[in-house]
Amino acid sequence: MCGIVGVLGTHEVAPTLVEALRRLEYRGYDSAGIATVNSGRLDRRRAVGKLHNLSDLLVHQPLPGKSGIGHTRWATHGAPTEANAHPHQAGPVAVVHNGIIENYRLLREELAEAGYSFATQTDTETVALLTQHHLSQGMAPEQAAYATLERLEGAFALVFLFEGEDDLMIAARKGSPLAVGHGEGEMYVGSDAIALAPLTDRITYLEEGDSAVLTRSSVRFRDAEGQQVAREAKRIRMDAARVDKSGYKHFMAKEIFEQPTVLADALRAYLSPEGIHLGADAGLAGVQRITMVACGTAFYACLTAKYWFERLARVPVEVDIASEFRYREPPIPEGTLAIFVSQSGETADTLAALRYCKGRAASILSVVNVAESSIARESDVALPIHAGAEIGVASTKAFTCQLNVLYLLALETARLRGEIDAEGISERLDALRSLPGLFNATLERDDRIADAALALSEARDVLFLGRGLMYPLALEGALKLKEISYIHAEAYASGELKHGPIALIDKTVPVVVMAPRDGLFDKTVSNMQEVIARGGQVLLITDAEGAREADGETWRTIVLPDVPEDLAPMLYALPAQLLAYHAAVAKGTDVDQPRNLAKSVTVE
Repeated sequence: MCGIVGVLGTHEVAPTLVEALRRLEYRGYDSAGIATVNSGRLDRRRAVGKLHNLSDLLVHQPLPGKSGIGHTRWATHGAPTEANAHPHQAGPVAVVHNGIIENYRLLREELAEAGYSFATQTDTETVALLTQHHLSQGMAPEQAAYATLERLEGAFALVFLFEGEDDLMIAARKGSPLAVGHGEGEMYVGSDAIALAPLTDRITYLEEGDSAVLTRSSVRFRDAEGQQVAREAKRIRMDAARVDKSGYKHFMAKEIFEQPTVLADALRAYLSPEGIHLGADAGLAGVQRITMVACGTAFYACLTAKYWFERLARVPVEVDIASEFRYREPPIPEGTLAIFVSQSGETADTLAALRYCKGRAASILSVVNVAESSIARESDVALPIHAGAEIGVASTKAFTCQLNVLYLLALETARLRGEIDAEGISERLDALRSLPGLFNATLERDDRIADAALALSEARDVLFLGRGLMYPLALEGALKLKEISYIHAEAYASGELKHGPIALIDKTVPVVVMAPRDGLFDKTVSNMQEVIARGGQVLLITDAEGAREADGETWRTIVLPDVPEDLAPMLYALPAQLLAYHAAVAKGTDVDQPRNLAKSVTVE
């Protein structure tokens, strides 16, 4: 979850490192630091908190040098303090690290017996000290780095910088992503292409177990077995890695309001006048059952897709949280299609679950936003969601674009299995093509949603209710609210209210009911009346007909455009996102970088 950058440059690298870290700050913002080699001397600067604290420090304590590494941290081992901030230095070596060294306690014991002392609570310091130990035994820097890597267990992306070596950098990955950027007389390392986009458009992604020895003029790759290998450099689209707020106060606001555009782009990528074109055969026609695995918001996208696959394609679907799936060691029946959903394509638990399914599932398909990610590369078929770079920690446009791809998959599966005829597919695709316009119409309700969110921001607890396709949306709405506003929120299937949660209802607990006028609306309204009868304040999100039938009994009502039932989850995601956003703004929380969270979860 931490962000890593390294530069072997021809100019002073400190400003370049800080700017690259700014593009990676969504990965962690507990502390940040850089180290450089200048005239052979290794030095570093570190600061706790947001990246601007490091920038301020560098104004007063500049760090010269044309070779350097940088890091922005999401704390795992050890509190967010300057001592625990990266880079970690041990004598002539500095290290930045993303991941967890699982055997660090054993290594610490060995190093302590050898006379080394420790200044931090981190697992990463062990890497630096072990490398220093190997250097003290007469090993060259490259030998020392590889001797250290051989001892490490766990998941990591690492970059080493050495005193006296201003034209050398060593990088390695196991479980955590890392990429090498190729420049003109310069070389770069970064956690992802976003960090490197202003520097180069030529990127080589390290594969699992790879390492790289970089100089300004060359890079040598080794695979997991230590053999020299060639790795292809690919061109990245610069616009796909663009990171700016485009006049919005927060990235989250920008990304919410981008959704009509990015959805239209995604539809153009997958639809033609003839129908759906996924670009690959995922074995959908012969699938007997589907297992879907994801984390967080992507998990709720999978829960939504379960309804689509089962209703439209008549295929049984199991949905599981990635962190639970692999440890259950579930049986994978013959004919199973395993689908993995991840915005970053690097989510550690999801990647581990994918590897568990390899050789067991008939086919592995991933739905990702980063086409060159580990999950994409290790899948039989990878379908990009075409959301573009998403910087806000709370997922917005990636969620609706995930839903779009999963809906297209469900439709194509239904068509191939003969569950929907050509006319039925055509009608549903016509409705889908109209969805960006409905998104725009929904976003025009922003002022009314903001007014409701201002009232919600005063609550300590909020409940979300939904039935059918709206139940996963209720879960997602509750998650959004609590992760960026820090208001406690829970979601329930509306029918479950009377089985316990109704005990929570009183006039201080607002209840957000997501209920378009669909086949389950009457039952949802019945549950809503149970809330109102007990003094609960109901915020109803519905369509015009639903608002008429509710007959003004709610505390507040937000009316959305009419939308086909299948597509309601995508449209109703927008008010859920806007409620959370405006509540967080009203409370003054850090919308884009909420406490304790990071965008890309690359550790278990």
